[in-house]
Amino acid sequence: MYKLEEIEMFASLSESNLKELYDQTHMKQYSKDSIVFYEGDESKYLHILLDGSIKLYKTTPKGTQIQINRLGAPAMIGEYACFENQPFPATCEFLTDGTMGLLPFDFVYKHLNNSAFSLEIIKSLTGKVSLLSALVHKETVLSSEAKVADLMMQKLPLFHRLKNNEIASMLNLTPETFSRILTKFKKEGIISVKNQKVIVEHEEALYTIVETNTIKDCTNCIAHFKEQIGYKE
Repeated sequence: MYKLEEIEMFASLSESNLKELYDQTHMKQYSKDSIVFYEGDESKYLHILLDGSIKLYKTTPKGTQIQINRLGAPAMIGEYACFENQPFPATCEFLTDGTMGLLPFDFVYKHLNNSAFSLEIIKSLTGKVSLLSALVHKETVLSSEAKVADLMMQKLPLFHRLKNNEIASMLNLTPETFSRILTKFKKEGIISVKNQKVIVEHEEALYTIVETNTIKDCTNCIAHFKEQIGYKE
């Protein structure tokens, strides 16, 4: 488990301030699948993920989860809601057993005159804005095939350690749609699966899928690739 002083935001605090930080932070243990807070809940605490990993998601009126992000320790959660005195815009749920530190936001306000401390808060907030921008792009622009191709390019190891339904949830796809796309990728020779691990056989095709937002335009580049390596059916 991470210690509070190992988090960059608190690294510049003096010994006396660190003692105050520990005195005011309530450590809470969570088991896997536990809800830290629901969308719409209010809080006066800054949530600090010290151990484990969580997911943040919104829920549609029909009950469908739209996953926003997954975070591993250490991480700050809910800064915007606290700063703006607004309800949490998403639900936070543990993916593993873990520990959350709850720090009264009064402590944060008290130390905003510390430039290093404030800079880390700003960096955390701007990072969340960047993530939100990427989510909007993914959900409004990318096709289902492009979502899968993009994740393969960016985070292929996820396909080795997570179950298909977990990856589908990350991409806000149904397990059936995700499975159908993997089958399509294998049929086109873009990927192969050996010993339950996804192997990218044609990375250029993945780039083409993301750029063109469709798998149809990959036919030519795949044919060209097979010709280059002397592939025979």
